Amino acid sequence: MRFFLLLFCLISSLCVTSQAIVINELDCDTPSIDDKEFVELKTQTPNSSLDGYVLVFFNGSTSGGDSSYLTIDLDGYVSDSNGLMVIGSVSVSPYPQLLISENVIQNGADAVAIYQASPNDFPEGTLATITNLVDVLIYDTSDADDIGLIDIFNDDPNFADIQQINEGSGNNTNSIQRNTDGTYFTGTPTPRQLNDGSGIVFTTITISTNTNEYNEGDPFDITFLASENVTAETSFNISLNNGGFDATDFSGNTTITIPNGQNSASTTINLVDDNDDEGDEVLEIQFTDLVEPVVAGNNRVQVRVVDNDFTVAAYGSPIAPTYGTVLGTQPSDYYDSLEGLADDTLRTALQNKIAEEGVVRAQTYTDVIDILKEADQNPNNSNQVWLVYSEEGRPKLDFQTTSSSTGKWNREHTFPRSRGGFSSIDLDDISDGIDVFWNTTADSLRHGNSDAHALRAADALENSSRGNQHYGEYTGPTGNLGSFYGDVARSVLYMEIRYNGLQIVNGFPEGVTGELGDLATLLNWHRNDPPDDFEMNRNNVVYNWQKNRNPFIDYPDLVEHLWGNKIGEAWSQPLSIVDTDLSDISIYPNPSHGEIYITGFYEPLKLEIYSITGSRIMRLDEVYQQMTLNLESGVYFLKIIQEDNVFETRKLIITK
Repeated sequence: MRFFLLLFCLISSLCVTSQAIVINELDCDTPSIDDKEFVELKTQTPNSSLDGYVLVFFNGSTSGGDSSYLTIDLDGYVSDSNGLMVIGSVSVSPYPQLLISENVIQNGADAVAIYQASPNDFPEGTLATITNLVDVLIYDTSDADDIGLIDIFNDDPNFADIQQINEGSGNNTNSIQRNTDGTYFTGTPTPRQLNDGSGIVFTTITISTNTNEYNEGDPFDITFLASENVTAETSFNISLNNGGFDATDFSGNTTITIPNGQNSASTTINLVDDNDDEGDEVLEIQFTDLVEPVVAGNNRVQVRVVDNDFTVAAYGSPIAPTYGTVLGTQPSDYYDSLEGLADDTLRTALQNKIAEEGVVRAQTYTDVIDILKEADQNPNNSNQVWLVYSEEGRPKLDFQTTSSSTGKWNREHTFPRSRGGFSSIDLDDISDGIDVFWNTTADSLRHGNSDAHALRAADALENSSRGNQHYGEYTGPTGNLGSFYGDVARSVLYMEIRYNGLQIVNGFPEGVTGELGDLATLLNWHRNDPPDDFEMNRNNVVYNWQKNRNPFIDYPDLVEHLWGNKIGEAWSQPLSIVDTDLSDISIYPNPSHGEIYITGFYEPLKLEIYSITGSRIMRLDEVYQQMTLNLESGVYFLKIIQEDNVFETRKLIITK
């Protein structure tokens, strides 16, 4: 009996050590931001095809349930001269043959396994299995054993004695490496190098530039540094093409030679300064033909090319607003159904218009990125978006795509998702354009997740800082000018009318899904920060996509009829401001040091000046063309009054 047991163990050992492909090394946790995680596979013979194999990662946490969270198709890949294949992020060196995002490999207790199977066999959430199993590594970072995963893979005779391998405590500098006998040890990571130190030691070449941003017309140098002096003249080619950036956008030598006995070379690239407003672009420096034993230390190095041909809009930014330049693009009869209505009948008619089934469209959450690039375009620079809370421009290229948020912008829900009760679905990850959309109704609350009337471009860090705070609790970053106050007020009031289940209430309610505060604050913000040209333009852009409008931008007085001081009064569509006698009034300079000029009127006006909080500071009964205001630095609102009617409110910025 002992003989047969020993024979079985010997056969099992041979099966493990003679597998066609194994998991040779895993680095699941790296210091700080986990940007150097990788998995290394090893084939029995060098330069072997990996066709027919998939690599599957399993989540061993309680919520993960020992199910798959990432599946990688290995078709089309070949191991290198050492029989190795590295899968990792761009920060891994040498550069991986197959790229994955940073910080995607979970720390454990988890598992990674190779199967001879199709990726379709492992949709996300597939329970770990031994069917078609080739190799598996169960690992952790000083976590308790995952008995569930161990039991699953234990059922395969080849892994009957499988153990969970510890890489080390959190933020460790180790990797888990396989010995030739199938056991494991931990040590300093060795991507694309055999764990026992044998085999070919590759020469790596790294790409570097002085900075990662240049302007059109600039020359810049690309330096190539080898890890050691080359023993023969080494030539290779690079490409800079990426998206719209191509050979017409630069000149310079893209064939590089490192002389024998040296370890570096460089080339000078001249960026073409054309007259096309094509937006900022990103070139990508990429090796195209390196031959082992020379490999890329890094690759696909991106450099931004700033386009100096941006356009400036005919209207101002929210901190230097203009009024009356941008007109609404709605049909002339768009609001006719509201005429003469009040209270609930007015509310219902308004909802029927802005949530009309068969007319109003819902786009995906990913489509919103494109909508915001157009709707929130910085009036002062067409290559930027305007950030709602931090009141500044940010390059459109700096949309946040990874966990790194510094200097990035993303999509801010003015009505927070956690309070509204709406969230993304898988199809929201698709950018399918303006002509592909969902049918939507007033009861389609989930579509509030991607309603661009209530989404704004925002600094990613400031978005996180706001979190899901109510307005009034949150008033913006320190020192802001309040240019967004009316904008966000009108956007969330729109949401209450557009979707059943949402309500703007007084105070700061907690624990009640669908409620957002503070109504009193938002009404004050709406009144003191009236719609400007920037807001009207974004209303037009969103209307083009969604086929509905934010009515409180087109007619701010509707807010008073539904929440304010005209509840119960019948609404009547007023004349546009451009039809009044005050349409040609100009107030300048703005911003001002205190001395302002008012032109475009023939009779004395009355003027009231309010602070950003809505308090009236002064009233002037006879205003002529020039006046000096003794005001502290800040944002103020001027109410222009004629015959005791407020015809227009203008924002004024005082700087000292």
